[in-house]
Amino acid sequence: MQGRVIQGYLIAAIPVIFLLIQSCGPAKAGYSTENPTQNNDTMSKKIITSKNAPEPIGPYSHAVLAGNTLYVSGQVGKHPQTGELMTGDIKTETTRVMENIKGILTDAGMGMENIVKATIFLKDLSNFSAVNEVYGSYFKGDYPARETVQVSRLPLDANVEISVIAVK
Repeated sequence: MQGRVIQGYLIAAIPVIFLLIQSCGPAKAGYSTENPTQNNDTMSKKIITSKNAPEPIGPYSHAVLAGNTLYVSGQVGKHPQTGELMTGDIKTETTRVMENIKGILTDAGMGMENIVKATIFLKDLSNFSAVNEVYGSYFKGDYPARETVQVSRLPLDANVEISVIAVK
């Protein structure tokens, strides 16, 4: 009797299993069904270099475009033409940072509205309000996700550094 009950459950489960398999759909082109971790698709990667941002001070690019996502390296308030770090006033320094980011985005065929994520690094969190005021002025609602953290030191002894991620 118990064998018939188990057999009944197995027969009843067949349509459910079939529906589950069907809902997964066929394997995507470019993916191996033999090794599910193998992906034959290659994502394009393009290095973005901008004349509207200061030269990188290390072995990194201004930004990397991977597919439709642009990863912009952290920018400090260094003027792209003069090389001068604008550290006299936090609002001026933050404006320069945002202009550097804007220049990189422009050269990548994007704008500030494409930013989906930002990270702000501050040497002194007491500058949060002033930085936030300048940062916010570059957006028209629909603000990106963001975090702001205080750090002990930034490159070139800058007071603020901002990195962003943008999507076309």
